Amino acid sequence: MNETAATLMSIAMLAAFVLLGFGARLAFRPATRKQGGLMVVAGIVLVANVLVWTV
Repeated sequence: MNETAATLMSIAMLAAFVLLGFGARLAFRPATRKQGGLMVVAGIVLVANVLVWTV
């Protein structure tokens, strides 16, 4: 894997952790439950994509 691909995957993982963290935070509030759930799903999909790209 070249340096550019490794950098992009690192950025994708950081974005996934941010999505998961803030999505969980929003999911516990009744007013923003749907948006939080969608952020959590997006974070899970991003993690799965990085796993597919690296394995």
